[in-house]
Amino acid sequence: MSIVRNIGAIAKGMSITFKEMLEPTQVENYPDGPGPLRGAKFEQRFRGAHELQRDENGLEKCVACFLCAAACPSNCIFIEAADNTKEVRISSSERYAKTYNIDYNRCIFCGYCVEACPTDAITHGHGFELASLNATNLVMRKEEMLVPVAALTAK
Repeated sequence: MSIVRNIGAIAKGMSITFKEMLEPTQVENYPDGPGPLRGAKFEQRFRGAHELQRDENGLEKCVACFLCAAACPSNCIFIEAADNTKEVRISSSERYAKTYNIDYNRCIFCGYCVEACPTDAITHGHGFELASLNATNLVMRKEEMLVPVAALTAK
């Protein structure tokens, strides 16, 4: 009796498979979709590539406090601090991040750096195309992560 039941279960499973094979395939429209995201849809909690934010005056929000680097469990953030001068103001504080690198070879996108930042200078954006054949291209520099000033005027 168990052999007949097993054959019936296999037949039922194969009928579902054959029914699915005859229906049209439903795909996301990612590579060829409309708009800047080309059809990709994000959840609100999506953690993409990091962005360094600016304040309303266009100055950098990062004050080089090193809290993000200290909170990072994979030790992928490297910061060098420098002092602002009266002639050249990079941030609204006394110091700014002269060098700010994130090594995406090591980053686990945990979000601890975003939570640790007291000035909300670093956030997760919606950038998701990070793949590269060369590991040296996965070290994101400050210039690549910094939000452009033109984006502030667009808001």
